[in-house]
Amino acid sequence: MMMKGRITELFGIEVPIIAGGMVWCSGWRLAAAVSEAGGLGLLGAGSMTPEVLREHITKCRQATTKPFGVNVPLMKPDAAQIMQVIADEKVPVVFTSAGSPKKWTTWLRERGIKVAHVVASSTFARKCEDAGVDAVVAEGFEAGGHNGREETTTLCLIPAVRKATTLPLIAAGGIATGDAILAMQVLGAEGVQIGTRFALTQESSASEAFKQLCLNLNEGDTKLLLRKLSPTRLVRGGFFDAIEQAENEGASGDRLLEIIGTGKSRLGIFEGDLENGELEIGQVSGLLKGKPVQRVAEVMAEMQDEYQRAVGSFQQCGSMK
Repeated sequence: MMMKGRITELFGIEVPIIAGGMVWCSGWRLAAAVSEAGGLGLLGAGSMTPEVLREHITKCRQATTKPFGVNVPLMKPDAAQIMQVIADEKVPVVFTSAGSPKKWTTWLRERGIKVAHVVASSTFARKCEDAGVDAVVAEGFEAGGHNGREETTTLCLIPAVRKATTLPLIAAGGIATGDAILAMQVLGAEGVQIGTRFALTQESSASEAFKQLCLNLNEGDTKLLLRKLSPTRLVRGGFFDAIEQAENEGASGDRLLEIIGTGKSRLGIFEGDLENGELEIGQVSGLLKGKPVQRVAEVMAEMQDEYQRAVGSFQQCGSMK
């Protein structure tokens, strides 16, 4: 069993593993399955209307009695309505991202909701502490989808954030195995948030075509683009090629927005149009090549077994000195 600590106590979970609240992947089935397996499942409100989120909260409650939460990108135009749904439904945990932690933290905590905020630098981690959040998620640029402009790797980011704040620390970005979980703990994290590994499970809402593509990627098949707008890690393909060509030609932010259009992430991730859709996945997908589309329970058990073996190897190395 993975060690318990501030993260498990804070969220009332058995193991310090959180499933990232990913657009078009993190519906009620995925969130409930992760929570049932002892972690903390998150609903991805970034691709949901307030009405759809309410439906997913209801279905998640029907599928599990264990704690779950919602991830809310604060730049979302209807963030206020999303937050009201969360409060009305008495969701116990909210993970916020893509905005200032000061905007909603006090409001949420006044309603008895635990708050974690996602950052990409130690500077913003300190701002989280000032804002009164309950925990901070430090996400390295290996992560899929939208990333911080600093482009700091998880290996460098976690110890820097650990030095900068006393808050409970959750590591994210490039974590998909028990070995990586132990490595993050050694660097000072008390829990991990995992996206890619859960995005490619049976319970994920992503299309089967997207899952199969991502489980057959090689090292280097993802890349960070769209730095003029919001740095985003994408899978190579038609949409990727159009963005990369435009950037190489010096396209303005407005021109890039024209190419992106609307609904491209839904088209690629949810509907499975691998040529025209926007395909977001983490760099760690290259380590998963050849794996089947597993159930969440299998993934959780596998990572915990890997973790125990890694702990054993680590202890053995120490005893040999």
